[in-house]
Amino acid sequence: MAMYEPIEYEQAEKQKKQKSDFIVNRELLMKLAPLLSLILLCAFFSVGSPYFFSIENLMTIALQTAVIGIMAVGVTYVIITGGIDLSLGSVMAFSGVCTGIAATFGMPLALCVTAGIAAATLCGLLSGVLVAKAGIPSFIATLGLMMSVRGLNMVFTDGRPIYFLDFPAFRLLAQDKLLGVIPYPVICLFVIALMAAYILRRTVFGRYIYAVGSNEEASRLSGINVQRVKLMVYAFCGFMTGIAGIILASRLNSGQPSAGVGYELEAIAAVVIGGTSLSGGIGTIWGTVIGAFIMSVLKNGLNLTGVSQFWQMVAMGVVVVAAVFLDNQRKRTQRR
Repeated sequence: MAMYEPIEYEQAEKQKKQKSDFIVNRELLMKLAPLLSLILLCAFFSVGSPYFFSIENLMTIALQTAVIGIMAVGVTYVIITGGIDLSLGSVMAFSGVCTGIAATFGMPLALCVTAGIAAATLCGLLSGVLVAKAGIPSFIATLGLMMSVRGLNMVFTDGRPIYFLDFPAFRLLAQDKLLGVIPYPVICLFVIALMAAYILRRTVFGRYIYAVGSNEEASRLSGINVQRVKLMVYAFCGFMTGIAGIILASRLNSGQPSAGVGYELEAIAAVVIGGTSLSGGIGTIWGTVIGAFIMSVLKNGLNLTGVSQFWQMVAMGVVVVAAVFLDNQRKRTQRR
C-alpha cells in the first residue's frame, strides 16, 4: 500500500490545483463580464444599425453617459462602504437651482457654479452626518433627504425653472466640444474617473473605504475612524452630484426644480452593472464607468433599432438583475 501513497498524493494535489485554477479563471471571467458585455453590445448594435459606429452617434453616447457616469463615480464610494444614496436626483436639481438663484443676484458665473457645487456637497455632508453620527440607515436617511431637497427645489423656485439668460457662456460648459469633436462633459468624466480611481486604489483613504465596506467593526477596532470615512465619502458623493448637476443645468440652460427624477436609480444601476457589490467592500471606478456606458449603449442601440421605450425599461431591469446575479455567483466562488 505504501508504494501507491505518493501516486495518490500527487493525484490529489493535481486535482486541487485544477480546482483552484478553475475558480481563479471563473472569478477573472466574472470581473471581466462588464467589459465583455459592453463589447458584445457594441458589436450587436453595429450589425443592427449602420449609424451606430458613426462619430456623431458615439459622441452622443459619450455625452449621455457623462452626467450619469459622474454621479455614479461618487456613489461608488458610498456603495463600497456598504451604504446607498437615494438623494442623487434631488441634489442634482438642487445644484442647478442654487446656481440659478446665485445668478439672479448678479454674481459672477464662476461664483454661481461654485455655489451650486457647494450646495450639493453640503447635502452629501448632511447625509453623512445622518448615517455616521445619528446612526440612521443610509436607505432611510437619503430617502428622507431626497424628498426634503426636492421640496426645497420647488419652494425656492415656486416650481418654475430659472433661466441663465444673462450668461450665454454657461451653456458652453455642456455643449461646446474640444477640437469640435469631443464634448467637454466627456473629458470631465474621464478626468474625474482617473482621479477617483487613483484615490481609491493608491491612497490610504481608499484602503480605508474598502476596509469599512468589508468589515466595519474590524475597521473600527483596527483604529480607522469609521465616522470620518463615511462623512468624507458622502460629501464626495455630493460633490460629484453637484458637478453633474451643473453639467445638466448647462445642457438645459436653466435650473430645473424637477430635473434629475430617476437619475439616482440609473447611477446606482451603473455601479451595480460595473461589478460593485451592494454589500460593500468590492468595486472599481472603471467598472462603474463601463457600467454607465453599458446603459447608454443599450438605450442608444435600442433607439436606433426602433425598440419601444417601454421595452427599453424592461431590458435595463434585466441587465441590473443579471449584474446582481453575477455578483452573488462571484461571492459563492470566493467562499469555496
